[in-house]
Amino acid sequence: MATIYIDEDVGRDEPGQQGTESSPFKTLQFAYLQHPAEAQYLVRSPAAEGDADADAVDGNVWKPATKSALKKAVNYHEQQKKKAAREQELAVRRKQEDDERNAVLLKAKETVLEEDASLPAPIKIKLDEVGDHVKLRSIDDADTKGTRVRVVGRVHRERKQKDVLFITLRDGYGFMQVVLSGKLTKTYEALTLTRETSMEIYGEMRQVPAGARAPLDRELHADFYKIPNHWRAAGGDDAITNRVTADTDRSTLLNLRHLTLRGETASSVLLVRDAVEFAFSQAFKEQRIRKVSPPALVQTQVEGGATLFQLGYYGDEAYLTQSSQLYLETCLPSMGDVYCIEKSFRAEKSLTRRHLSEFTHVEAELDFITFEDLLSNIEHMMCRVLEIVLADPVIAGYIKTLNPDFKQPQRPFMRMRYSDAIDWLREHEILNEEGQPHSFGDDIAEAAERQMTDIINKPIFLTHFPAEIKAFYMQKDREDSRVTESVDCLMPGVGEIVGGSMRIDDNDELMAAFKREGLDPATYYWYTDQRKYGSSPHGGWGLGLERFLAWLCKQHTVRDCCLYPRFAGRCAP
Repeated sequence: MATIYIDEDVGRDEPGQQGTESSPFKTLQFAYLQHPAEAQYLVRSPAAEGDADADAVDGNVWKPATKSALKKAVNYHEQQKKKAAREQELAVRRKQEDDERNAVLLKAKETVLEEDASLPAPIKIKLDEVGDHVKLRSIDDADTKGTRVRVVGRVHRERKQKDVLFITLRDGYGFMQVVLSGKLTKTYEALTLTRETSMEIYGEMRQVPAGARAPLDRELHADFYKIPNHWRAAGGDDAITNRVTADTDRSTLLNLRHLTLRGETASSVLLVRDAVEFAFSQAFKEQRIRKVSPPALVQTQVEGGATLFQLGYYGDEAYLTQSSQLYLETCLPSMGDVYCIEKSFRAEKSLTRRHLSEFTHVEAELDFITFEDLLSNIEHMMCRVLEIVLADPVIAGYIKTLNPDFKQPQRPFMRMRYSDAIDWLREHEILNEEGQPHSFGDDIAEAAERQMTDIINKPIFLTHFPAEIKAFYMQKDREDSRVTESVDCLMPGVGEIVGGSMRIDDNDELMAAFKREGLDPATYYWYTDQRKYGSSPHGGWGLGLERFLAWLCKQHTVRDCCLYPRFAGRCAP
């Protein structure tokens, strides 16, 4: 039997090593794995007193491995042998299971479903559809017949229970529990079913058994279904459940927004959004406020040049609109009070949870009003929209799930002047961005504003901001020329949702404002003409729809309240 050499200094634990004196291993453990139960194992060790000098090289000699070290190596070898045996056994078992499954799948391909021509012709329904035309077979009366229906949708969830396959189907309108049994569970399509696969299913509508739960307390007992090959969703590593998980990082989820939209939270927020937009349109119509569609491509600024998206326009310079307000003002003489629900764009590099570069702007402009009229209109519109939305039990259900503690705000909203807010912040020792106590003239930062709102914990109309920190078009207070007739509506958890003001209606004052801001009034001729041809006291407001939804649906960020968020650094997908 051979002698195996181990040298911790120059040896290497590689299968290519020979274990000879010129090609030693580094550790006894590895040496024993490669050459178990050999005659002896010699380890390069420092020479001790009594060792033959002739055998010493650089003060080291070859010595037999200690009994304790050899015992550890033997035990480790035995553990590895058992582990290898277990792995081999598992590999054999897996291969056997794979072979058996492949045989089952091969056999399943022979199972072909055919629709029973003797059954009643099905009626096509949406998954949330109810009415007298959709009858359920009663659990208590076996003689009753349920309506035979045809539904289409995607597999939202699936689970196997003995020889029954339960599927939760989703079609964007609702969910339906589907029960497959017998031959229907033996097809290749059923055995390889993956989430998000599209299906067309025929069957009888029935009540769910006592104690069981299902959407709308009903289920579809299938008698036939179709899954064309190109309807099947990806499986394996590419399955949606592997690509979108609770541990997936935020950036990847945004890259996969087209898939995350299929989740219950994301889709619920968007369904609430649809209802809110419709409710705004209804509430405006009730107030006889007419809808217009202002342009998105403009050549003027509204909220300051620093946040303009600039682009070339047939050799000229143009911008994406920051707000439709100026255009809405031009409609007042001919159309009366007007509104729009359009996109606005702000080239802000802010990455806070409440900022977007592209957002949906609900804006209204009202003619012949006072500042108090403006506040009343904002208050009415917000509360009326909530009334309309919550009157729909389905949408109310989504909101209840997303925001269990939501309560409609009480009217009237709290009124707080900017100067009083400064005093409040000082009293509560909430500092400004420079770490100093707030003083009149400060542009109250988002964090301080939100902290104040969360402590007060109810909607606030924050009014009368200093002219220096507000837009050029805002009307100054007649009793205090330092401040404007302006308002921000603040909501707990979100902060500012609405901004509004009375507009300067005197041409001379407006021209002075242009001069103060360094703007050329000639570019705004179509706007300044409103003061030359029958001016009027008027005002308006703008609401960020995504912020409104973040508050209503209790979402941490406005990015989750739009279809595909756009912010600094993201313009995809």
